[in-house]
Amino acid sequence: MSSPDPRRTAPSVQRNRDPILDVLKRVLPGSGLVLEIASGSGEHVIHFAAALTHLSFQPSDPDETARASIDAWAAGSGLGNVRPAIALDAAAVSWPIESADAIVCINMIHISPWSSTLGLMRGAARTLPTGGLLYLYGPYRRGGNHTSESNAAFDADLTARDSAWGIRDLETVAEIARVEGFSAPAIESMPANNLSVMLRRT
Repeated sequence: MSSPDPRRTAPSVQRNRDPILDVLKRVLPGSGLVLEIASGSGEHVIHFAAALTHLSFQPSDPDETARASIDAWAAGSGLGNVRPAIALDAAAVSWPIESADAIVCINMIHISPWSSTLGLMRGAARTLPTGGLLYLYGPYRRGGNHTSESNAAFDADLTARDSAWGIRDLETVAEIARVEGFSAPAIESMPANNLSVMLRRT
């Protein structure tokens, strides 16, 4: 009897992977290592690695089943620029990686406790070189308000599922990043009322 396929799928990936890739093509470095935080199913990192073959990708996730999914997608892709997934909790005091040239974090900040965002900024500051990119994708409030009715409904659903989750204020996230040594964010509107937020290590 064959073992069950460990590959997981996230429906949102099919909708957002190409718009995100279009941004990453413009902002990622010309060479080096890209660390992905909270890689989830692994579908994003495989899509990006296939298109950006001049870069190496290090996926990560704190969840063992997610890491199994990432590695299974990578094995099936035949790509040589995706490293085995590592166990990394953004909120942890230390990360199991010393340096990366860029960091990508998609749809984590609103589906995790605030401590994960604080840890993400601290860890990214330790890991990135001067000028290194921290790329964030997801929904945010701006000026204390939701940017759409659908985001307000999504936020209510998130907090009902876990009181520690929720759509964050972009200004608060940017201030936490500033304290850790990042530039003011470059912001780009994305489909489905999401944002690409680009922070540079100063």
